[in-house]
Amino acid sequence: MVTKALKFALCIALSGTSVLFASESGKLAARAQGSLKAGKFAKGYSQLERALVASRKEADLNSETRIFIAMGQVRTMSLDFELADSLLNVIHNDGLDRSTRTMLVKAKVTLKNATGKYGEAVSLCESINEEELDKLADELQGSFYSECAIAYAGNHSDEKAKKALKMVGKRLDDDTGIYYWTEARTKDLLGQNDADSFYHKAESESVKSNTPYMTASILYYRAQLLRKTNPSVAQDLLHRCKTAFELMGLPKNAERCGK
Repeated sequence: MVTKALKFALCIALSGTSVLFASESGKLAARAQGSLKAGKFAKGYSQLERALVASRKEADLNSETRIFIAMGQVRTMSLDFELADSLLNVIHNDGLDRSTRTMLVKAKVTLKNATGKYGEAVSLCESINEEELDKLADELQGSFYSECAIAYAGNHSDEKAKKALKMVGKRLDDDTGIYYWTEARTKDLLGQNDADSFYHKAESESVKSNTPYMTASILYYRAQLLRKTNPSVAQDLLHRCKTAFELMGLPKNAERCGK
């Protein structure tokens, strides 16, 4: 199974999408995750493409679908939203197991959140039956509730956001950092004053886990939050964010930090 550090590294994008199979596709997917954790996105995506070919050779529908999901979410991470959408929409639900279907919905929620379509994200969240969700692995439940908490907050559904956040805390260990990230985003979207303190905690956990993508993303959102109240700190955060994304080979992310 993947490590806690890797789960945190890809908590918004790839949580729950990987199981370390003995198959060729599983081995390639595991290597891709290692590359993505280290911020080597071009290499990681290339490994996912090779894993996809291998999964088709193996005729394993769930494995193929999980790799498609991972590819779509990497495109979401790199702000290639149209390509992410096309990758996720090529997948059909027929024949998928419960976990893979939930991973697909979570991936679509992540994309909707990333593009600010919170109402559509909420609709996707509510398409999953809670009783069915409760039968899944805690890591997948936690990452699903994380995205849905953000969706509810963006849609100004305060109580539903709090309920989903509470489920993140129940399903995931505190040292993954996902809880801090989720609470920071929900508080930020709901306009609550203590959002930055939770961003700071999430940043600290991300640095400890050596997950550069997540750290740089947190820097970006902290900067947006502090633009008006502390512009000098915000500018420093944006500079660090831009440099990190440039070194990861993510030009769209770096450009966003440079604006």
